[in-house]
Amino acid sequence: MPRIDRVKPQSNHTVIMNISEHRPSEADFCVTRRQFLNRFGMGFGALSLGSLLGETANAAASLSPLQSHAPHFSGTAKRVIHIFSQGGPSHIDTWDPKPGMAKYVGQDVKLIGGLPLPSVFNFSKSGKSGVEVSEIFPHIGESIDDIAVIRSMTTDIPGHEFATLMMNTGSGRLVKPSVGSWALYGLGTENQNLPGFIALGGGLGGAANWRSAFLPGAFQGTLVSNVSAPAEKIIDNIKSHYASLGDQRKQLDLLKSLNEMHADRLNRESVLDARIQSFELAFKMQTEATDVFDVTKEPESIRAMYGDSETARRMLVARRLVENGVRFVQVWAGGWDHHTDVKGNLRKQAEAIDQPVGALLKDLKQRDMLKDTLVVWGGEFGRTPRHDKGARGEPGRDHHNKAFCSWMAGGGVKGGQAYGQTDEFGYDVVEDKVHVHDLHATILHLLGFDHEKLTYRYNGRDFRLTDVYGNVVKDLIA
Repeated sequence: MPRIDRVKPQSNHTVIMNISEHRPSEADFCVTRRQFLNRFGMGFGALSLGSLLGETANAAASLSPLQSHAPHFSGTAKRVIHIFSQGGPSHIDTWDPKPGMAKYVGQDVKLIGGLPLPSVFNFSKSGKSGVEVSEIFPHIGESIDDIAVIRSMTTDIPGHEFATLMMNTGSGRLVKPSVGSWALYGLGTENQNLPGFIALGGGLGGAANWRSAFLPGAFQGTLVSNVSAPAEKIIDNIKSHYASLGDQRKQLDLLKSLNEMHADRLNRESVLDARIQSFELAFKMQTEATDVFDVTKEPESIRAMYGDSETARRMLVARRLVENGVRFVQVWAGGWDHHTDVKGNLRKQAEAIDQPVGALLKDLKQRDMLKDTLVVWGGEFGRTPRHDKGARGEPGRDHHNKAFCSWMAGGGVKGGQAYGQTDEFGYDVVEDKVHVHDLHATILHLLGFDHEKLTYRYNGRDFRLTDVYGNVVKDLIA
């Protein structure tokens, strides 16, 4: 009689298995090549897949995603401060003077779709370069020789949410990583005790503007919404009131070991890795973050130079963050959606940023940091050179995507120039058009990256910040 084995499974039942029924038979050795490949081909594919996944998991385990990396080539910028003036600043009133518009007042100009609205602000040549600066920016104008004004910016659609996402992620509709996330992905951070990418403030669109999207979660921006709060309360729950640093370290070490066991036996999960990395970062921030955000540690003379406002504190904190190794800081300075009373509202908004931004540029330069810190200013689009068709109250300007201004300073930028040109109304670009994709390509180039080669494979495709577009604006580079 055939031998009978009894196998005890996890249940309380006994299963009887006839071993003879599972022994190979002669028929198993007589198969055609086609039958052999049919039976075993999928198995070999699975073995190969397992090997590839194993290599990926081991590589991920051995290298922290935030570790500092070398770029494609030697970049002139090591860090970025992006001052985002959301709302659509009027380029005609800020950085693109159009004195010739005055002769068309009262005329219905078909090119611009209505009655011209000349700027009420005076422009004057400033610095050794003689670049025209609006009277509303006296402090920023003092650094004009370090600034490259781009007068020929364009974007795709004049809608706030779309254009804001386009400026921050390179896409107005698709879920894409932000510029800061790409910079952090490419370079890593110089300080493992602070987030590598921090957004100060926030605006329309929220976290979509500083998200990492399909990049690993470690490259997500960290939002700090109120820098005017006491240092220990600026970042919620940064310190534990229930466990000592020693106990927290033991807990995180245990969590890490459990995650490694999970990765070895099953598979590494990026979401789980990102969560544990955020725990580690929060632990490290307890000893350093509160100091960096505490502007009272600055000399009174420095604080007075920036001024006493929320925007001023954001600019000062931005300088302290990049000084302490943070790779990318985005400072939100919105409020530029001036459909009415462009004369009063724009001046008020310009006064809110002029002194703090002017101080930031001077402060970086006197610390010898401006040479490798790239400062970028701009909004998501510009404003029309005509009256807002809504005719609501005092004259204002409507949204406009065909032409607007940005500027760059430091980080290898060739300052003291105005690049590009619009027509006599500031309605359309007539020379050296710079799309948002071109601006992004130039930022990455200054950081040391070929924007076509800084890619991340997701869903079978290599994605990049500039999609399939973008040209480096070489005339902006020193």
